[in-house]
Amino acid sequence: MKRRTFVKNTGLIAGGLWLNHADLFAANAGRVINIGVIGCGDRGKGIIGMMDQFPQKFKVVAICDVLDMRLDEARKFVKNGNCRQYKDHRQLLDNQQVDAVVVAVPLNMHYPIAVDVLKADKHLYLEKTMTYTIQQALDLVKLVKSRPKQVVQVGHQYRYSPLYFRVKEMISKGYLGKVSQVDCRWDRNANWRRPVPDASLERQINWRMYKEYSGGLIAELLSHQIDFINWAFDTHPSDFMATGGIDVFKDGRETYDNVQLMLRYPEQNMVGNFGATCGNSRDGYLFKIKGTKGTVSLLMDRGMFYPEKGLLKDKGTVDGVTGATKITWDKDGGTPILPDATKDGTWYALNDFYDKIGSGLLPDSNIYTGAKTAICVHSANQALYNNEIVHWKDEYQLSAP
Repeated sequence: MKRRTFVKNTGLIAGGLWLNHADLFAANAGRVINIGVIGCGDRGKGIIGMMDQFPQKFKVVAICDVLDMRLDEARKFVKNGNCRQYKDHRQLLDNQQVDAVVVAVPLNMHYPIAVDVLKADKHLYLEKTMTYTIQQALDLVKLVKSRPKQVVQVGHQYRYSPLYFRVKEMISKGYLGKVSQVDCRWDRNANWRRPVPDASLERQINWRMYKEYSGGLIAELLSHQIDFINWAFDTHPSDFMATGGIDVFKDGRETYDNVQLMLRYPEQNMVGNFGATCGNSRDGYLFKIKGTKGTVSLLMDRGMFYPEKGLLKDKGTVDGVTGATKITWDKDGGTPILPDATKDGTWYALNDFYDKIGSGLLPDSNIYTGAKTAICVHSANQALYNNEIVHWKDEYQLSAP
């Protein structure tokens, strides 16, 4: 069944988002950026594989990990036979061939390695969550402000997805009406544990399970959805409430395997519910934004809009919003937001990283937005693990120059 969508002939993408990218590409045309990757776990290897799709833009010339097994795994993802390998990230940063660095290490090492990258005069793609503590986020903002010639992008890739970009526009133009509720889940039925070839490597390999290294489910999963709400509404929560526990896997872990957050956004008169469990996979990834005129329901690469019943009866109103002459609804009364599934958000984010290195402009996911979301994550974890209500502080207010 053919459906009309919220982007008439994909005009938003073809006419706006991609034309801006084309202009920026001209400033960088023909240049290949030499990349060093610090951290060769799943995320680091994934980024290496993604960069291989852009041989005219990126060349991975150096990789680094403290574990030999990770270097051996990453080597298979690097198509460049001359790629150098390091176990000490400072040696990689001494390599003058490296123009920019991807940092995909355990969360507790984000800040110290990011500082070293900046002081080595390299551009930086820093994976989420930006820092392990709030003070580190504030300090990193100060350091980046003092080094304006370096591009720093943070790995919250929803800010680059055409689907999520479109949803942000729908919110700003009032298509959803007054939004009062956000419901998010990221569930799985698995213990999050990785095989350990030697017991001495337990904390290095399964670092996500230990508070010394990790922000747990909130930092690793829910931070993406928290960041999108910050971006879409140009806001941040003021009150953080949470509960959870080690309810499923009694295996010595310290970070909770079952969490539920409730965040209050008083400026928007809005409540955000964010949850994750390792004990059930039925819902998987869910992201619902609920307004007086309708609901957006998102997966990572697809989205649907469901008008409220009164609006659904008045097709003319909906047609005026979408620009479509006729809308065909599915059996649940919804219509797709974009005609086709989008690529992984990292694909778009890496394209933008390349463009911003060429133009020197501030990335959409930058040091300021990354700090805001890091502060949210750590405030939520404080509420979770200390069983208290945490409030946003005035000194957390950050703005780009």
